[in-house]
Amino acid sequence: MNVIKSQDLRLLEQRLPLFPWYVEQYIEHKLVDLSPSTLLEYTRDFETFFNWMMHEGLTSAPSINQIELIDLERLTISNIDNYKLHLQIRHQNSVATRERKLASLKSLFHYLSQIAEDEDHYPLLKRNVMAKLKTRRITDPKLMANRLQGKILEDDAEIQRFIDFVTRDYRKVIADNPQALHYYERNRIRDTAIVSLILASGIRVSEAVNLDVDDIDLTKKIAHIYRKGSHDPDMKQSVYFAESGKEALQHYLEIRSIRYPHSRHEKALFLAIPRGSSQAKRMSKRAIQQMVTKYAQAFGKPMLSVHKLRHSFATSYYLKNDIYKTQRQLGHASTDTTELYAQLTDKTMEKAINRLNIKVIQ
Repeated sequence: MNVIKSQDLRLLEQRLPLFPWYVEQYIEHKLVDLSPSTLLEYTRDFETFFNWMMHEGLTSAPSINQIELIDLERLTISNIDNYKLHLQIRHQNSVATRERKLASLKSLFHYLSQIAEDEDHYPLLKRNVMAKLKTRRITDPKLMANRLQGKILEDDAEIQRFIDFVTRDYRKVIADNPQALHYYERNRIRDTAIVSLILASGIRVSEAVNLDVDDIDLTKKIAHIYRKGSHDPDMKQSVYFAESGKEALQHYLEIRSIRYPHSRHEKALFLAIPRGSSQAKRMSKRAIQQMVTKYAQAFGKPMLSVHKLRHSFATSYYLKNDIYKTQRQLGHASTDTTELYAQLTDKTMEKAINRLNIKVIQ
């Protein structure tokens, strides 16, 4: 069972009553083609937009779920320009994030105006202001590589320093905080295993969360994962991990049951004990994201996220392999996505050359 998919589907179902009926209809239509995780992100985008409409007086509805289709039809391109400015200034969203949020709205408006019908077979939305808006996907590898500079672990040496920091050096940062020290000592072996596995394989955080104990083959150094974007999302695929990942996992598995008491039915690899509970459960995606952010900020790389650990692995891996092996390891549908790491490795090699203290003899 794909745990993340099931969890996100439940969260999606819980959120739908917050929205107008036509959003629920849109979500049901899109569930055939898009994952619950993607649609959950869409609902967050819709919530931001609808809240903005209410704040700007563009609807008289007292709550989001009462916003009517006529309110959407009355929107002007000037309104949408103001919303883009709102995302930029108030939310401080990057260009890529703004474009993504607008793309989700375009998808909703397109469905309402071109696909969904009323009882008389007319479009639900008679006027689609979003059709006038041109959005662009930020996919240029050079541009994306430039944006990642300073936000990932640049080379093998820095990757090792970060793992060592999680394993032992973080305690120096929290030496004066007994409570933080207590939680760190209890979880540092698990945290090291998670960070090391991602940096040794490049798997996504959702793929790490889905792992069960039986999915790990330490002898062959293979993790059997639910691969995002797979043609068969319910079939596991095998991904290799490096020796560093094996050592960290082996250490964690030795203390897993002792440090995280759990029911005999709990098969999750990575466990956490919820506050107020004596039984450990599968660690959530959000918990892993927060854990990595905590260490990254203390390490001095505040922009380093759990997803950027994947970028860090990929950059290091690409330096030693070709683009096709990197594509397969990361589970990319095409090499167009993997091309990012060609640009990143160029930057990494340039920095390495610049660090050499070579004197030119005149």
